[in-house]
Order: sequence, then structure tokens, then C-alpha cells
Amino acid sequence: MAQSNICIRLDDNLKKQFDYLCNELGLTMSAAINMFVKAVVRENRIPLDLSLNIPNEITKKAIEDVESGISYSVPYKSGKDVTKAILEGDDED
Repeated sequence: MAQSNICIRLDDNLKKQFDYLCNELGLTMSAAINMFVKAVVRENRIPLDLSLNIPNEITKKAIEDVESGISYSVPYKSGKDVTKAILEGDDED
């Protein structure tokens, strides 16, 4: 398959950010742009769905709590205990 080169202009800072993100996703900038172009042609739209899985602040705090041994959940011994707690509104608040 014959290949063509394209030339695009980007702000230097934007290019650095794009390169960094591509590296984090395990891609080259060329591979990412090729994926984008193929998706545009295949879907007949501009798909902008790629993202890193970065937790928000609440989730980060919950992860830190679990890793440090802090738990806000109630331990249950069986599924029946969980069902009973749900039906009875048994919470620690």
C-alpha cells in the first residue's frame, strides 16, 4: 500500500503535550493520527473518545484510604447479611 506524508502545524506546547499523552497510551504520534483518520473515515464523524483512566479527587481519596487501611464499609459474612442490611436500611451513618 502506498503511503503519503502530510504536514501539520501545531503549537509547540500542544505538540509536547500530545507527544506525552501518546507515549502514555503506548502510541507514537503518527500511530495516533492514523487511528484518528481511520476512525473518522470508518464512522463518518469526528470521534473523540480516547482518554487515560485518571480518577477524580473523590476516587483518589478512596483509593488512598483503602491502601492505608481506612475502610468506610461494613464487613458482611454472607450474601444474606448484605441483603438483610439493604432491606432493613442497616447502615453506619
